[in-house]
Amino acid sequence: MVWGAGSSLAWLSSGPGTLNVSTMDPAEGPTGSVALLPSPRVWDVVLCISGTLVSCENALVVAIIVGTPAFRAPMFLLVGSLAVADLLAGLGLVLHFAAVFCIGSAEMRLVLVGVLAMAFTASIGSLLAITVDRYLSLYNALTYYSETTVTRTYVMLALVWGGALGLGLLPVLAWNCLDGLTTCGVVYPLSKNHLVVLAIAFFMVFGIMLQLYAQICRIVCRHAQQIALQRHLLPASHYVATRKGIATLAVVLGAFAACWLPFTVYCLLGDASSPSLYTYLTLLPATYNSMINPIIYAFRNQDVQKVLWAICCCCSSSKIPFRSRSPSDV
Repeated sequence: MVWGAGSSLAWLSSGPGTLNVSTMDPAEGPTGSVALLPSPRVWDVVLCISGTLVSCENALVVAIIVGTPAFRAPMFLLVGSLAVADLLAGLGLVLHFAAVFCIGSAEMRLVLVGVLAMAFTASIGSLLAITVDRYLSLYNALTYYSETTVTRTYVMLALVWGGALGLGLLPVLAWNCLDGLTTCGVVYPLSKNHLVVLAIAFFMVFGIMLQLYAQICRIVCRHAQQIALQRHLLPASHYVATRKGIATLAVVLGAFAACWLPFTVYCLLGDASSPSLYTYLTLLPATYNSMINPIIYAFRNQDVQKVLWAICCCCSSSKIPFRSRSPSDV
C-alpha cells in the first residue's frame, strides 16, 4: 500500500492510493509504478508543531522527576506517568507526520496510530489516577503516608498502562479499516467501532473524575466548617493548601473537558464521509491537553521550579531543600 498524488489529509479515512504510470517516463518501463508522497497541508504542519512542543515540555518533566531523588513520592510517580504518556503522544504526532509525508509507510502509520491511541489513553488514565490519589489523600489523611499508598500507586499505574496498551494494540493486531474503508471512523485507519469504544471509555473516566471532584468538594467544605468552629485551636494553613489544590483540580477538569469533549463527541457522530476540516478542528485541541498538563501539574510546583532554577544555574538538585508535600500541592 503506497501513497498517491492527490491523497487526502493525513488523519482522514480515505487512505492512500496507488498511481500507475504505464505510459510515463520510459526509464520506469511500460508497466512501472511510482509512489508519490502527498504534500502536507497547514493542519498537518500545525499538528506536527504541536507534537514537537508537547514532546519538549514533557521530556523536561520526565528528566526532572527521574533525575531528582526527592521526587519519588506516589504523587510524583503519577505526574511522571502523565508526562511519559504525553511525551509518547507528542513523539507519535511528529513520527506520524514523517511516516505520511516523508516515508510513505502504511505499516509505520498503522503502528504510530496505535501508539497514539495508547499514549492518549494512558494520559487520560493518569489524570484519573491523580484524581483518585487526591481524593484518598483527603479521605484517608491519617493513613495516606504509608506503604499501602505506594502499593496502591503502582497498582493504579499497572492498570492504567495495561489498559492503554490493550487499546493501542487493537488497531495494530486486527481492529482497523485497512481492508474496508467504509468501516473507517474520523481517524484513519481506526475503525468506527474502535473510536466508539475509546469515546465511551473517555466518558466513563470523565464521569468518575467529576464524581471524585464532587466528593473532594464535600470533604473540603466539611473541613472548612470544622476549622470555623476551632479556628482558635487549629491552624488553617493545611486547608488553605487543600483549597488551592482543589482550585487547580477545577482548572484541570475544565481544560480536560474543553480539550477532549469536541473530539470525543465527533468520534461518536462522525464517520468516513464527515467533512475533513472537522477532524482537524477537534483533534488539534485534544493535543493541547498534553501541552498544558506539564504547566498545571509540574511547572507550577515550587519544588519543580527550584530544580529548574538549579538547572539554569548549573547547580546540583541534591543540594536543593525540599519540603514534604501532599497531593493537593501538586
